[in-house]
Amino acid sequence: MKARLPDGYGKGMGGMNSMIKQAQKMQEDIQELQEKLNEKEYTVSASGGMIELVMTGAKELKSVKLDPEVVDKDSIEDLEDVIVAGVNAVINKIEEDSKAEMDKLTGGMNIPGMF
Repeated sequence: MKARLPDGYGKGMGGMNSMIKQAQKMQEDIQELQEKLNEKEYTVSASGGMIELVMTGAKELKSVKLDPEVVDKDSIEDLEDVIVAGVNAVINKIEEDSKAEMDKLTGGMNIPGMF
């Protein structure tokens, strides 16, 4: 037995269904973009070229290249500072790029938990 809805009931549902479909499409697009960003590689040179790092968008460090001048056994602190500066620089680049790409997709709308 099929239930009958009163006249006029559910007429606004076409708009609601469209909104739900748009939200689902946006969610799929965001997921696809996030996967693409995670695979992307970022290269950053920091500390005046003393260090070069390659990291994926998923923040997996792929490589570190050091200028031989920064490697001094009597100045380990300088080397540590260069590494910290390089890692922070590449992470900032990844986050800025991810935010810019997501803003393009979402029109700047903040979607909690998405990024």
